[in-house]
Amino acid sequence: QVQVVESGGGLVRPGGSLRLSCVVSGLTLDDYAVGWFRQAPGKEREAVSCLSTKRGTTYYTNSVKGRFTISRDDAKNTVWLQMNNLKPDDTGIYYCAAGEGLAVLLEDVYQHWGQGTQVTVSS
Repeated sequence: QVQVVESGGGLVRPGGSLRLSCVVSGLTLDDYAVGWFRQAPGKEREAVSCLSTKRGTTYYTNSVKGRFTISRDDAKNTVWLQMNNLKPDDTGIYYCAAGEGLAVLLEDVYQHWGQGTQVTVSS
């Protein structure tokens, strides 16, 4: 069975950093998409970043460009999201998701979702 587990959230001050991890297991496809999404209180969920596990192509929403970096390890089962210079608007529940399709910033591509990890940016 496909399982997606994210971790690494926490409470940080504005300007601080966090590194989130996403472990995907059970997918037999050798090339799939992994995306990060977030949902702030009272807001709709939005796409943050995504990549292709084989091709290594990456995408970011405009609000995080230059601050966030998505990457994968050599085993291709763990995806990281390095978040630097965090802002209060980055606060929310961050979800990792995997999809058996192209890596794009659209929720419909992703079939398998994690439980989420809370990120709070506050002074």
